[in-house]
Amino acid sequence: MSKESIENQLTSTLLQQKFLEEEIFDIEDYKKSVSAYVAIEQCVAVLSDFQADCSYIYSGSFGTFFGLPSANSVIDSAFEDCIFNKINREDVTERHALELQYFQYLKSLPDDEYRKYSTFSRLRTSEAVNPGYISHRTMYLKKNPSGSIWLALCLYAPSADFQARPGIDGRIVNMQTGEIISSEKYKPYAENLLSKRELEILNLLSQGNNSVEIADQLCISVYTVRRHRQNIIQKMQVANTTEALKTAFVMGLVEV
Repeated sequence: MSKESIENQLTSTLLQQKFLEEEIFDIEDYKKSVSAYVAIEQCVAVLSDFQADCSYIYSGSFGTFFGLPSANSVIDSAFEDCIFNKINREDVTERHALELQYFQYLKSLPDDEYRKYSTFSRLRTSEAVNPGYISHRTMYLKKNPSGSIWLALCLYAPSADFQARPGIDGRIVNMQTGEIISSEKYKPYAENLLSKRELEILNLLSQGNNSVEIADQLCISVYTVRRHRQNIIQKMQVANTTEALKTAFVMGLVEV
């Protein structure tokens, strides 16, 4: 998976949301809170503003691992590619799948509930031999009155868990009760990311069928199949069908 396509995946979905221009937000209060937290924890925090399409990066001592400057910085993107360059690509894909599921699940919750939830994962560093491990969290801090996600916070810190095992141990947790949300609860919402026909075509693609073969099986035109394929790529915010299948497999939308 290319770095450019990884950068465009989830953020493109979030950036396509509708915002109300007249809304005024208290972003400075959030920036001060995040800065104070990093000063205590010495982690790295990324406060992403999806309305302005920018991110505020706060770097504690752990920032030296990513080559970040010691001073706080701003990047012209709601995605921290300078950090993901240091993380295993497979783990980045799995994390992306988790966040798509998280995003879809939170959309189903009442407006006063979404801030109770956070994702947790353990990511490998990009070293091929003896990789290290990074603890990662994502939370959505604020919606605006239109219902769009405005601010998201990602936290990175060294993990104390060095046990080698597959996967990122990704989970969605209710921070009020400590409940780990089972995949059976959020998977149905993740399936709403694609239409029934798009899921059908994606599964046929996973079985090795090309567009002509799919058109024959579904009794539709090749043009219609290709249009659905483009919609799948756009909705999943990936560069091509291969990457869509990889992400869909992690999300449990297709079987291999």
